[in-house]
Amino acid sequence: MAVITVKMLESSAQVSCYKLVNGSSRCSGRVEVNHRGQWGTVCDDGWDLADAAVVCRELDCGEPVDALSDAHFGSGSGPIWMSYVMCSGSESTLKNCGSSGWGKHDCDHTKDVGCYQCLLIFLSSGVRMVGGSRCSGRLEILHNQTWMSVCDAAFDQQDTEVVCRELDCGAPVQVLGAAAFDKGDTQMWTQEIQCRGNESQIHLCPTSPSHENNCYHDKEFGLMLVGGHSRCAGRVEVLHRGQWGTVCGDGWDLADAAVVCRELDCGEPVDALSDAHFGQGSGPIWINYIECSGSESTLKMCRSRGWGKHDCDHSKDAGVICSDVDVSV
Repeated sequence: MAVITVKMLESSAQVSCYKLVNGSSRCSGRVEVNHRGQWGTVCDDGWDLADAAVVCRELDCGEPVDALSDAHFGSGSGPIWMSYVMCSGSESTLKNCGSSGWGKHDCDHTKDVGCYQCLLIFLSSGVRMVGGSRCSGRLEILHNQTWMSVCDAAFDQQDTEVVCRELDCGAPVQVLGAAAFDKGDTQMWTQEIQCRGNESQIHLCPTSPSHENNCYHDKEFGLMLVGGHSRCAGRVEVLHRGQWGTVCGDGWDLADAAVVCRELDCGEPVDALSDAHFGQGSGPIWINYIECSGSESTLKMCRSRGWGKHDCDHSKDAGVICSDVDVSV
């Protein structure tokens, strides 16, 4: 069995080693760690894909498909060296990740961790663009050896930044609906991706169950102005997950309004209004504390607290007056 040896920067100049045991290849199996000359295991408390990514990288095995627990590859023996490992996913070695400390745990070998089939055949953890070029197209994610489309209603600027970084494609320029590069006939990914924007791979981002019935191939992100005397003035309303909702006025400014006006082909912003200037909306408040630079092509590409996360009510609904509107408004 191949073992990658890494020199560690301990004061005692010891050497720590890592290997995967009992898997179908050298790139899958139970994680074992050599510390102080003795092989031991890692407890699964807190074990996730970010931790597995560091192991796979250190063993020159590509990216992780799964991070397994409960002694999936059999119970180990000897000391349990690590518990509550906390990697960001970008560390060069598992030892650089936070943990409860060497040998400190409340675990037994029934909770030994494993890494499943780190992939060497893909340049990323399983992300590709289809129907365009390497850096543009319909986004698909590899899950359980099946390529799946990603619902555009559940994908935002932070998610896009991670995909572009993972594919070595620079900064994102525009998020388009799936139909822009052919709808495709792949199965729809049923998890909502919630990246912070600094992850190295999309598979390291947190996910939550998505409303599958609201994620069809023909679903588009929508934006409109309501309650004004023109289509270019009114309360900002956003279509997300098939439901229209509003934008909270907290932090709403001309840079944010500029993106709305541009997206609706309404010229430049004249005013960015809050406190339900155009009347209170109803339904969900989709966006709060939005932070646009003003150059984004769509409101969806601006940073915010996340879809539906707010401490707001409809008395603070945001509104916009754009330049392409009657002066009587």
